[in-house]
Amino acid sequence: MAKLPEQTTVTINTLKQQSIEIVEQATATEFTLFQFFGETDETVSYLDEMKNVAEEAASSFSQLSTLQLNIAQAQPIASSAMLNLLAQVIERTQAKIPALARSVQEVKIEWNLP
Repeated sequence: MAKLPEQTTVTINTLKQQSIEIVEQATATEFTLFQFFGETDETVSYLDEMKNVAEEAASSFSQLSTLQLNIAQAQPIASSAMLNLLAQVIERTQAKIPALARSVQEVKIEWNLP
C-alpha cells in the first residue's frame, strides 16, 4: 500500500473537515435566507451563491477523498502523476477555502443572518 507522509494526511483531513464545514454553513445560510425572506428578485442571487459555495466545497471534499483512497490502494507505490495531482488539489483547496468561507460570511452580514 502506498502511504502518504503523516503531514500530508493531516493536511488532507484538515481540508476535508473545512470543506464539510463550509458545505454545512452554506447550506444552513441558504436555508435561513430562504426561510426569512423567501425566493425573491433580491434573494435569488444570494441563494444561488450559497448553493454554488456548497457545491464547490463538496467537490473539494470529494476530490481529496478520492485521491486519498486511490493513493492508499496504489501498489507498490503511488504514481508521480497521482501525487502531483494530489499536490495540485491540496494547493487549490487551500486557496479556495478562505474565499468560500468569506462568501458565506458576506451573505450573513448582508442579510443580517445569525
